[in-house]
Amino acid sequence: MTAGPDPAPDTSAASSPSPVRERAESVLRVLVGRADAALREDQWRAIEALVIGRRRALVVQRTGWGKSAVYFVATVLVREGWASWRPGRPTPAPGSRSGVGPGSGPTVIISPLLALMRDQVAAARRAGISAVTMNSANAAQWPAIEEQVRTGDVDVLLVSPERLNNPTFRDEILPRLAAGAGLVVVDEAHCISDWGHDFRPDYRRIRTLLAGLPPRTPVLATTATANARVTADVAEQLGGTAPGLRGAEVLVVRGTLERDSLHLGVRRLPDAAARLAWLTDYVRRAPGSGIVYCLTVSAAQEIAERLREAGLEVAPYTGRTDAADREQLEEDLKTNRVRALVATSALGMGFDKPDLAFVVHMGAPDSPVSYYQQVGRAGRGVDRAEVVLLPGAEDRSIWDWFGSQGFPPEPEVRAVLTALDEATREGGGPLSTNLLETVTSLRRTRLESMLKVLDVDGAVRRVQGGWESTGRPWAYDAERYARVEAARIAEQEAMERYEALEAPECRMAFLRSALDDPVMPAHWRCGSCDLCGGLVLKRAARADDVEAARASLARVGVVLTPRRQWPAGMDRLGLPALRGRIAASERAGTGMAVGRMDGLGVAAALRGLIEQDDAAEVPLGLRPSVLQVAERLTALMAEDGDDTGGDAGSDDGPPPSGVVVIESRRRPRLVRQVGRALSRHLSAAPLGVVGAAGEPGRHDVGSAFRLAQVARSLTLADWSHEALTGLQGASVVLVDDWTDSGWTLAVAARLLLRAGAARVHPFVLAQR
Repeated sequence: MTAGPDPAPDTSAASSPSPVRERAESVLRVLVGRADAALREDQWRAIEALVIGRRRALVVQRTGWGKSAVYFVATVLVREGWASWRPGRPTPAPGSRSGVGPGSGPTVIISPLLALMRDQVAAARRAGISAVTMNSANAAQWPAIEEQVRTGDVDVLLVSPERLNNPTFRDEILPRLAAGAGLVVVDEAHCISDWGHDFRPDYRRIRTLLAGLPPRTPVLATTATANARVTADVAEQLGGTAPGLRGAEVLVVRGTLERDSLHLGVRRLPDAAARLAWLTDYVRRAPGSGIVYCLTVSAAQEIAERLREAGLEVAPYTGRTDAADREQLEEDLKTNRVRALVATSALGMGFDKPDLAFVVHMGAPDSPVSYYQQVGRAGRGVDRAEVVLLPGAEDRSIWDWFGSQGFPPEPEVRAVLTALDEATREGGGPLSTNLLETVTSLRRTRLESMLKVLDVDGAVRRVQGGWESTGRPWAYDAERYARVEAARIAEQEAMERYEALEAPECRMAFLRSALDDPVMPAHWRCGSCDLCGGLVLKRAARADDVEAARASLARVGVVLTPRRQWPAGMDRLGLPALRGRIAASERAGTGMAVGRMDGLGVAAALRGLIEQDDAAEVPLGLRPSVLQVAERLTALMAEDGDDTGGDAGSDDGPPPSGVVVIESRRRPRLVRQVGRALSRHLSAAPLGVVGAAGEPGRHDVGSAFRLAQVARSLTLADWSHEALTGLQGASVVLVDDWTDSGWTLAVAARLLLRAGAARVHPFVLAQR
């Protein structure tokens, strides 16, 4: 069933009285701080449906349209009692809470990011609305917030979708909130649809929440990034969760995606250094402040470092940035204390800076929907904002990696369900995620995502201490997962078409079409993009910027921190000796990698080398980098002291006396070549090879499974007595081609240390 055209406003309860709209617009004026503010007609339609009709509504409108105004104004009207007002009765007093009672409690807003929550709380307070949040950062305040809700002192409560699966919140707090909520709001509602499956599984839990609401509880879903398919799907799910309500009866308010202020452009450049140099010059000259988006954490950090070297006030902002630092960085950008944040998608939905002047992408997102969402941060409150895409040769491989993290194959899912069923039958209680890692080869993040989906589907349940089976039957929806994968591939292809557009085509027209803009005229052109003549971009960067960028990207060396703890539950995999902390006497020392595979600079050369199964030699251009990092490892070993097994009274560790390589089943000649080169360069004796038995292990598995593979494979069984004698007391450089989980290096180091080596420091070409 499709959503179809907007149905007429519901006037069954009462016709739209002018005092209600007058009060709504007075609230709006306080909210936005403008005496001339007036509601858009579609804003009023949604508010009327929620407050007077007690209906469910889906608002799909571009960024900056005023979706938050709809739910804040509706909140005030519900709390003041306008939902029960009828002509001829006294109008509620502004600021009163006469509507507080059954069905007129606080508005519950499910909001995806803390940044969005902070902005919304600030906006609400400007209008005299009491707004609070319940999130992982303020769990200690939950009882006090609950008491404020019970006493009617809270108008708006914002929660993250992840809170919906916190056992205490889900079982004790949420039912009371849902029973008395005056309005429920789902922000960024496109995540309810299967389009958001890989992005935010917790959003699918909202459907269960909505199904349990009392009849006639108004529900508002909002988003700026939904095509026609997703709009229809969300409307269907909104209607399908209410008794007697069909998707077609949900009010759908959908407007144009046109953004007059955005000037879109694409600039293709020959390599990473040219792109970084072009970016440096652009940020130096650009008016105002903005965001530079990157596809990976490593790229964000490298780019931020180069821009700072060029004298620009920028800072990295990624998923690894501490929560407190994120809040400060957001404030720094809003107040123009920094020229730009160099960010991953961690800075996305919810960040609101009306005068954001530019957004540049170093690498393309994997869909026009994601791209439109991110560029939508710019130009909300200014007449002109520039949006530039700098595609990279590495984009496709990064898309493929993220795509590989989708819903797992059925055998992996069944293995987890079987383990949980067995634990229930045997009375063993819930299983932690750590223990479940020993029954499936899935990596931790993919396992956790899968468990959330199974929880939403009713097959498992998160409880204190882990996960348990519900005993309900569950079917593997292969058709749905295939549909999600097909949609992902189609969106990637659309993004590549966007990059390749040429005049007389139009970039904004392409994005509007890709998102099924319902009101775009035929043959429309924006007149503002680089193809329409509204944006002129420099063809190339300055020569000195290119030279500086090449020097910056030529820097090599990534410190490898050794593993210090074995995974839980290795006894379930037949390896009971691998438990608890790794003893200092059996633990590798700090190591070095030449570079990371997901960054810029040397990353491209490393990716090309590691992707060759039969690679025999390090390319000539990469060899100086290998030797340079080897020298850095030598210095690091001298500084490492006795923490990794050296003499207890020594301040400095000895220089490397030997080199050991780990046998590679895919690139044996490459690893041995690196070992020989390091042996000569460091004047360290070649001591031998850590053998590897059996077939090559998989790297796309969970931590426990990877460790089990490695522990059963690596061996010193072929070492001669003479070779073992040479190992005694040696300070060893341990060589491998690349590292991911770190378990190969940890196990090989343990073997060597137990066999008599004094210290072992890993050296690899690449870290993933």
